[in-house]
Amino acid sequence: MNPFHLEYFRQKLINWRAELVEESKQTIDNLREEVRDVGDEAERATRETENSLELRTRDRYRKLINKIEKAIKRVDEGEYGYCEETGEEIGLERLEARPIATLCLDAQERYEHRQKMMGD
Repeated sequence: MNPFHLEYFRQKLINWRAELVEESKQTIDNLREEVRDVGDEAERATRETENSLELRTRDRYRKLINKIEKAIKRVDEGEYGYCEETGEEIGLERLEARPIATLCLDAQERYEHRQKMMGD
């Protein structure tokens, strides 16, 4: 991977992280602004369900932001774009589709197969 590609993916990761942080802030603001005194119990239950969904989404964002931070660190350390299992290049198409990928396609398939075998 050449320096142009590394900078491209660094910016892509930084922008993605910024979008997720902004969405998380909006979620927090929405929850703060929401009026807790809702008319009937059905409406209250609906709002609680919506809030629960928003909080779960925010938790997923938090985990994703952590993975993005690790990917940026790999860029900084010159390890980005290489499979953690095999050391082979991951491939630009895979990284374009999933910039936080840490495994090449073959290693990812083996990992998923092992997970499926353990889960069944």
